[in-house]
Amino acid sequence: TELLKDPNVEAVVVITPRQFTGPVAYDCLMSGKHVLTEKPMAGTFEQGKRLVETAKKQKVKYVVGYMKRYDEGVLEAKNYLTSLIKDGDLGPILFVRAHCFMGDSFCNPSGQISTDEEMVEHIKGWPIYPQWIPKIYEMDFAGYLNTYSHDTNLLRFLFDKNPKPEYVNFTRMDGRLAVLNFGDFLCSLETGRSDYHYWDENIQIYFKKGHISIKLPAPLLENAVAKVEIYMSGKKPEERVFSGNWTWAFKAQAEAFVSDILQGNQSRNEGMDALDDLRLCEEMWKMQMQFHPHKG
Repeated sequence: TELLKDPNVEAVVVITPRQFTGPVAYDCLMSGKHVLTEKPMAGTFEQGKRLVETAKKQKVKYVVGYMKRYDEGVLEAKNYLTSLIKDGDLGPILFVRAHCFMGDSFCNPSGQISTDEEMVEHIKGWPIYPQWIPKIYEMDFAGYLNTYSHDTNLLRFLFDKNPKPEYVNFTRMDGRLAVLNFGDFLCSLETGRSDYHYWDENIQIYFKKGHISIKLPAPLLENAVAKVEIYMSGKKPEERVFSGNWTWAFKAQAEAFVSDILQGNQSRNEGMDALDDLRLCEEMWKMQMQFHPHKG
């Protein structure tokens, strides 16, 4: 609260335990500060909507940390994808497969800042799951939103569309499946977790006459970008590989946050857009409750 009273502070980056992300962001926005928070922006769609409306009312920039949108390889893949869809060189998209089996995402980071401040135990945050989620699924919902909203956000970014869920089975935390309908094609979203030191995350886009494969790095691996492979059939089959430069999505996102404020540009990952990931996650879990209300 002392920091928010300082007129020299124009922007705040909010990195907190999940239950505090929403309320801390809300206080910052109400104080007229530009805000970049970690994802997810909040635990429920209604909470996220409240934050977006506050940012609009206060006329400040509100950005959510979906850093994959700043990955150099992802941007290269999106450029190719947009061009191939427009030109129709590979025909229509037949199917998309998104796969994320999380393992060790931390990659031995160092240099974090610590303080001697004691955590205040009595402060309550905002709920990290909707009220309608059964108790047995509360933390499952929160964990799914926390990790795999990255993948729904990235899919929406690549195709500039909001999908509708057609099927879900989230009963087992270590292996889950959702089928998303993008209108012209279906997408399988396979998610799970493992205990070994490996991060397996990729998106494969299958056209009638070729495919694009995007292999994503572990989230906290510095200076590593997504690897992109493009195969184009025809009279002369062609394969292109993009391995990128020594760049880091987290750093690019932070630089863009500052630059967009100074130049008044629209952000690539605005809170208004991130609200759609909360909506989609709740739609998928409502379907889970309809068809799989109990754990096996």
